[in-house]
Amino acid sequence: MPTITTDEQLEQALITPSAADVEFAARLQGDTVVLGAGGKMGPTLAKRLRLALQKAGVSRRVLAVSRFESSTARQELDAAGVETIAADLLDPAVVRSLPQVENVLYLAGRKFGSAADPELTWAMNALVPAWVADHYRSARIVAFSTGNVYPFVSPAQGGSLESDQPAPRGEYAQSCLARERIFQYYSKRHGTPCLIYRLNYAIDLRYGVLVDIASQVLAGQPVDVSVPAVNVLWQGDANSYAMRSLELCESPARILNVTGPETVSVQRAAAFFAERFGYELKLKGEPGPLALLNDASACHAALGYPSMSASTLMEAVAVWVQSGGTLLNKATKFQVTDGKF
Repeated sequence: MPTITTDEQLEQALITPSAADVEFAARLQGDTVVLGAGGKMGPTLAKRLRLALQKAGVSRRVLAVSRFESSTARQELDAAGVETIAADLLDPAVVRSLPQVENVLYLAGRKFGSAADPELTWAMNALVPAWVADHYRSARIVAFSTGNVYPFVSPAQGGSLESDQPAPRGEYAQSCLARERIFQYYSKRHGTPCLIYRLNYAIDLRYGVLVDIASQVLAGQPVDVSVPAVNVLWQGDANSYAMRSLELCESPARILNVTGPETVSVQRAAAFFAERFGYELKLKGEPGPLALLNDASACHAALGYPSMSASTLMEAVAVWVQSGGTLLNKATKFQVTDGKF
């Protein structure tokens, strides 16, 4: 992977489609809408799909729906050939007015600040999916979810499997399970092909658990190791998996864990960044026995291994953070164990 030190280089790395993406785009039937396209992942996912279609020589529309509080994000999507629609998905009449398409990538949701406004969190994570699933009953839907719906497990035993029973901690995780259940209900009711995309800890260099750890080390702050391990995934790979998951949609809805194959020790990651930056390693807390981990072997079997290993991703994060790269300043709060975000 080439060294990434500028926003422009990062954008290109995230949106450039892989050969598998282009092959998928050549097979894709119909248009695609990305709901919640103004968030951290939506813009690069929509652009990557658009570029994959262009490289495949296929004429298909990619639509991006969001409130678009940032006019810059909307302008950049428009410039990339993505058709944007400003819409508040909390208005059911607005959802019913959205164009019908064959493919839906559902990224809408709420996490940060959820503890301060639980009513809004539940409305966004449970009500909106019902309106969307009903409106797009004839489409294929990839619905983003999170590994937070699983129980914490011992790193020694590996991550949770799709067949494991959920055990969400806190209202955010509970509302995410509600979102899943809504899509599962409508998938059964209408025969809608659907996939529940349980993603955890995507990294795009501007944010993510590795960015949190690296930034703390660079600032001379101690890293909390009470949650001893995490899974990580390059966001470019998360983008690729998301679009290609459309071909894995089923009714009843299929569940797919999405993350990297490695289990990353928080303490070892902190030690890596401390050595890389020439800083003293500072830790706080004691490594606990449990962590929130996913086993994504089913994803890798169906869609291939990630293009970037955890070690390569850590080096990319180190270069980015040390060079003063842009940060979104949205902590993942991976250390939280009570579910209050």
